Amino acid sequence: MRKYSLLSLFLCLALLTGCGAMPNSGASRMQVQQAETSRSLEGILLLKVDDTLARKLSDAKAYKPFAEVFGTAGPKNYLIGPGDSLVVTIWETPPAILFGGVALDPKVGALSTSAEALPAQMVMDDGKISIPFAGRIRVAGRTVREIENDIVQRLQGKANNPQVMVRVTGNPTSQVAVIGDVAESANIPLTPKGERLLDALATVGGATQPVTRMSLQLSRAGVTASMPLDVVVREPKQNIPLRPGDVLTAMFQPWSFTVLGAVGKNQEVPFEARGISLAQALARSGGLNDNKADPGGVFVFRFEDARLLMEEQTALPLQTEGQIPVVYQVNFNDPGAFFVTQNFPVQDKDVIYVANMPAAELEKFLRMVGMVLTPTLNLGRYHLDVVSE
Repeated sequence: MRKYSLLSLFLCLALLTGCGAMPNSGASRMQVQQAETSRSLEGILLLKVDDTLARKLSDAKAYKPFAEVFGTAGPKNYLIGPGDSLVVTIWETPPAILFGGVALDPKVGALSTSAEALPAQMVMDDGKISIPFAGRIRVAGRTVREIENDIVQRLQGKANNPQVMVRVTGNPTSQVAVIGDVAESANIPLTPKGERLLDALATVGGATQPVTRMSLQLSRAGVTASMPLDVVVREPKQNIPLRPGDVLTAMFQPWSFTVLGAVGKNQEVPFEARGISLAQALARSGGLNDNKADPGGVFVFRFEDARLLMEEQTALPLQTEGQIPVVYQVNFNDPGAFFVTQNFPVQDKDVIYVANMPAAELEKFLRMVGMVLTPTLNLGRYHLDVVSE
């Protein structure tokens, strides 16, 4: 019996000594909190998430609507530019002096004049074209009506009551480029109709990926902004008119986050281009495990833009391409955290980790003790039975 007691004691001491080596899904809350002083994670920042920090990150990462960045007004008039091709047609009242031919119309028994269509001309870099008897005329930066009136005025006194029509046959200066994840990239000519973002996207065959995983990026006059495609579809105000020289890029956003630890399911979870909150991310992973999760040990591991954290940390660690490793901690023991996580944005490649609660570790340890002691206890009972016999 004494040998049995000593053996049991020895086994308990061995288990207590090795309890730190028990199987685990990851670091505990305390181990993560000590990451700033850990040599293996030197230079990492640990920030506790509150409402102020969550709103700051949300505002910094929120997209700016196209209507706010570029406005909703389209080009007022179609203006001719270098590279455009124009065809000028001129009529004269009979008898024609300079343009067209004169013939007898048998139906009405009167003279008629045919129009004179000049060969198509490309607007050169000086912005001018040539018209017989009118000379070099500046057309760049002007509307078709302005050019017609200018030619008529120059021909007054030379042609017999001239009438002029200018037609655009090629307009490379009034095009937009549509590229990216579309059926076929192309340059789309703009017309006085006033084509919009979705018009151009439909012209090239539409996006090649699901709408919820796509973003539209618009570049205009040195300014670039992007928005989720499904938001542009849902909000007609964001479907703004295009302007000459715009570059529209359809981008596939295969964004995802990874969730580990004491949650419903450890997995990589894709999410939409418009983004999701931490509350949504936890819900999609099955939520916190009631039997294991430490509500105060919810962490988000991320490489963050150093500029966003200048106020939170005066001495920033060594930067890597403008980004620093950060661990955000959320304490769900505080009921206010449920509101905070609705504003905390999840970004691509985030790792969300939920630590095990200490009681879960103790329960695991006790189970291991029971697994080891049960055979010993059975052996002791057998020994007692033999002695008694």
